[in-house]
Order: sequence, then structure tokens, then C-alpha cells
Amino acid sequence: MQRREQQVNRTLPKTASTPSRPASWATSEAIRKTMLGSRSRDTRPELALRSALHKMGLRFRVAVAPISGSRRTADIVFPRDRLAVFVDGCFWHGCSEHYVPPVANAEYWIPKIERNRQRDRETNVILAKADWQVMRIWQHETIESASMRIAERLGDLRPKKTE
Repeated sequence: MQRREQQVNRTLPKTASTPSRPASWATSEAIRKTMLGSRSRDTRPELALRSALHKMGLRFRVAVAPISGSRRTADIVFPRDRLAVFVDGCFWHGCSEHYVPPVANAEYWIPKIERNRQRDRETNVILAKADWQVMRIWQHETIESASMRIAERLGDLRPKKTE
């Protein structure tokens, strides 16, 4: 019975007595829907990079915390090599080449992006103190360039085979 009532309630139009949604950080409902649809993981650049790394024969973990118990997750992790890779979006992480501060709702977005940058710096320090290597790949980098940089770093980290 409760399920049926819930279904009916969902179809009823909002009335003056129905509480409306609290004020949003978005400047319009369309912007809000777009931003809610933005993925925090499995973005196109991440998927393309993971595919390229996999084709190179590299194996890794996805969206895990390099340090157990930490809430900071890396996009791609090579646990044995202690390498954490982050794929950063130009807008969300304030790319020095492509970031353009937003005009609409700037009082919200500018501090938000700065908090993201600060968290990125803190994450780098936390991982470095735990003896992890950190690589930051920007969304605008070519997949070929990014995958080669990662492979080269792994080559530097892995012990050389002796004959």
C-alpha cells in the first residue's frame, strides 16, 4: 500500500503546501541537471587512458584509495609500483592553460575550484609522505602522450631486469 501511495504522490503536481527544493548552487534548472550529470569517475578521458594503458599490457586498479583508510581516491593505481594517477578536468581542477573563471554564480564556483586545487595539493603531499609517486594528467593531454608518460614513470620505478 505504501508503494502505491508513493507512486501517486510522485505524480501529483506541487502545490503551495508542498515544500519546494532549497535554493540551488546552480543558476538555472538546466545548469543544475547538467552539473548533476557530470561524472566523478569513468569520464571519457579516464576510460580512454585506461584503455590505452591496458593495450600496452599494463594492469592497474581503478578508483581506489592508494593509502588504506584514506578517503582520497586516485583514478588509476599501480599498487606494486606505488604510483597513483589522477585524471584532472580542466574546469574542475583549474588548469592553468584552459581554466576560465565562470561569470555566472562566481561567488560559488571560484572558491569551489580553489578548494579542489587545495585538496589536490594536500593529496600530493599526503601520498608523497606515504612514499607514493603521484602523476596528474590533464583532461586536455593527448591519450598517447599521457599513456607514454605513465609507462615511462613505471619503467623508472620498476627494478631493471639483469641477465
